[in-house]
Amino acid sequence: MNRDQIKYIAMFTMLLNHIANIFLEPGTILFEVMVDIGYFTAITMCYFLVEGYGYTHSKESYGKRLLLFAIISEIPFCLAFTEEGIISFVSMNMIFTLFLCFLILYVREKLPAGTRQTLVIWGLVLASAYSDWAILAPIFTWWFAVCRDRSVQTGSVAGKNVGSLPEKERREKLWGVFGKAMLLFGILSFIENIENMPPAMSLLRALGAVLGIFLSGLCIIYLYNGRRAVKGRNFSKWFFYIFYPAHLLVLGILRVICR
Repeated sequence: MNRDQIKYIAMFTMLLNHIANIFLEPGTILFEVMVDIGYFTAITMCYFLVEGYGYTHSKESYGKRLLLFAIISEIPFCLAFTEEGIISFVSMNMIFTLFLCFLILYVREKLPAGTRQTLVIWGLVLASAYSDWAILAPIFTWWFAVCRDRSVQTGSVAGKNVGSLPEKERREKLWGVFGKAMLLFGILSFIENIENMPPAMSLLRALGAVLGIFLSGLCIIYLYNGRRAVKGRNFSKWFFYIFYPAHLLVLGILRVICR
């Protein structure tokens, strides 16, 4: 599968997650399945953000584009996820989180490794506290960036084998990142649920929560061919930006009408 095909899957799973969170009753099987599958999206976009940062010809334009669509998406995001009334501030949206992730990559490139770089990166991680996928997405991006650096140093680019790095080692490096992501997200999910349900049920919910991340790992590690689509590249590029605020606006209007 090429990069664009995987991103289209990520858009669909995100849509399922958002529909469940806005319209379905929490605790139902359908709600849990749709929400958990939707967790495929965030870590997938973090991976491709790191890869795209390495490929882009103009990092400044890339960052400005993310910031622009983060601003455009904020009202639709709040409209969709406001629980009472028409609209109120919920948090900053996911594209804003990705913009902070972009800044982490920018800082890693521009500042020499050391205490100052680490402190600035942790500042950006903490700045995501009031954003969708707070803290986690920046940490995932950081891990993928470190993984990519190590892969490049050993003969691989963007996690794909182009030199001396064996396929088995390439997969192990990426599974290391996805494994840490699943462990971190699973622990946080368990802690969140343990207050309201028995430990066994909390563990089951945590395992379900990491399903999307696991599926993302399978898709990227075993199915991704390291290339973009041959046709429709410009369409796909802008579709991924426009789809986010557009689908939130539609869901937000439906929420107001239905409730």
